[in-house]
Amino acid sequence: MTDGARLEETKRVRRILDIVHRIARAPRQWRRSDLARVYEVSERQIQKDLDVIRHGLLLPLLHEPEGYYFEEMPHLPTVSYSFTEALALLLAARMAQAMPGVNSADLAAAIARLESLFPEAFVPLLRQATDRLPRAAAAPHRQEMLALLHRALAERRQVRIVYATGSRGGETSERVVEPYTVMPYVRSWQLIAYDHLRGEVREFKVDRIRRAELLDEGYTIPADFDLDAYLGDAWGLMRGAAGKPEEVVLVFAPEAGRWVTEERWHPSQRAETLSDGRVQVSFCIGITPEFVNWVLYYGSRVQVLAPAWLRERVAEEHRRAAEVGGSASQRVGESARQRGDETANQRESEMAKGEEVRTWKQGSSGVAPPIGRAV
Repeated sequence: MTDGARLEETKRVRRILDIVHRIARAPRQWRRSDLARVYEVSERQIQKDLDVIRHGLLLPLLHEPEGYYFEEMPHLPTVSYSFTEALALLLAARMAQAMPGVNSADLAAAIARLESLFPEAFVPLLRQATDRLPRAAAAPHRQEMLALLHRALAERRQVRIVYATGSRGGETSERVVEPYTVMPYVRSWQLIAYDHLRGEVREFKVDRIRRAELLDEGYTIPADFDLDAYLGDAWGLMRGAAGKPEEVVLVFAPEAGRWVTEERWHPSQRAETLSDGRVQVSFCIGITPEFVNWVLYYGSRVQVLAPAWLRERVAEEHRRAAEVGGSASQRVGESARQRGDETANQRESEMAKGEEVRTWKQGSSGVAPPIGRAV
């Protein structure tokens, strides 16, 4: 077999496996003409591929006017795990239960299968160790959006979304996107996709997608797209809000410094313990609001050495917080004083009433006290 023929055969095998995946993920939605359009081959070639799926792979492929489907869902081949591999997968699955949006039924089934790989006596110990992990509250809308986006990724289909901004009062806009990846991030999920409206790759918070619709138009992810390169020097995922990378130098109090250096926050992170026990940490990043909030979290336990504008920004935020706290304390104090004055006035009034009653009872005038006053 020539190299060219071998390459074509490899492409065909890849295409056949991809067709199986598409039909399994979206039954009754792929017709022969649809598959021919996606793979840019003739319908006759697609028919040959479908024959291989039926008679070569022995999969129960059926057909209706709406499209092809499997009578039974194809199963993946059995995979063997080492003890430590299965344990790592089980712990990861348990941790996924804390992330709203993951299909709970599928997750429970996966956990049950993983548990079955371990000795029976070991399973209670596993459950005892993992049952204390938090369980996420139900998030049906997030789960629906994630399922649709993952399907779009698998089938390489564009998606029309109605998206609400995080600012401007939650203003919504409609746009068509080409999903590149979906990933969990800080108790939420983020979609990174090419945005037709802006003509560039952008980030979208899945919870802000109000509506989504799969389109027939396909797309390809550029071969040179690299997620790490895309995120670049940004802190976290808020790349769109980042400025140009610059050197950030922070000095943390000893205890806070130990906490910070326990984690690798950014690839450019450098740390040095100073002679007085404080810890100097440096980054080369594009500063985002997310990073400013991270610095503010440490309060008086961190000092910003550079850049100067960040030091001023953090100081200003602390001043505003102090003003808000001071105003709140002043309002609480005034309210307490007001309540105290009202209580004192009430006591004086009650004392005056009592004195008035005693005077009436002891006097000889026989005039009753005014109506409404106690006797």
